[in-house]
Amino acid sequence: FLACAACLAAVLLAPLPGRAQLKIVATTSEYGALAAEIGGARVSVTTIAKPTEDPHFVDARPSQVVAMHRADVLIEGGAELEIGWLTPLLDGARNPRILAGAPGRVVASQGVQLLDIPPSADRSQGDAHIAGNPHFMLDPQNARIVAAHLARTFTALDAAGAPLYESNLATWIAALEAKLREWTAALAPFKGRQIVTYHPTWRYFARRFGLESNTF
Repeated sequence: FLACAACLAAVLLAPLPGRAQLKIVATTSEYGALAAEIGGARVSVTTIAKPTEDPHFVDARPSQVVAMHRADVLIEGGAELEIGWLTPLLDGARNPRILAGAPGRVVASQGVQLLDIPPSADRSQGDAHIAGNPHFMLDPQNARIVAAHLARTFTALDAAGAPLYESNLATWIAALEAKLREWTAALAPFKGRQIVTYHPTWRYFARRFGLESNTF
């Protein structure tokens, strides 16, 4: 009887096929979507900021603190994008797995060549990004850097999922390269044209596709 009970317990406690192994919290929707693409069925993803929200200003909610407390991985943009609201959530979560420097903390801006880094740290200019322009995901090639970072992080925390993460990354990169060729061809006639935006969000997009971005 004891042997049967032990076997039953082992079956019940064993991870089910396809069951999410890693709990991911992403600060914004683009990082959440990318984590889902790379992690597949081995991750569950919670996104804090809605696509309709300004990522600079997000109202913290108790449910977000709970999600971060349970998280194995936190993906933030970095470059001070979430500087006004992420710290209070981290303080409330009390989760050492996702603190700065922990294996589960992903700062997406690491490895990305940031634009618009001011020569001096002066916030008197208003909405100035001291660490550089944080909207780098508008350049699809920067998303490739972030995707590789996520695959490495997921593999380090869940070695059994490494083949899936590597396969998903390769598939995603192949799709990205195909779309880049399509987008580059579509925008080629506009190379050198000037675009005007209300915020420097599109600086990376403009650089990638040969446009001149001006902000008013």
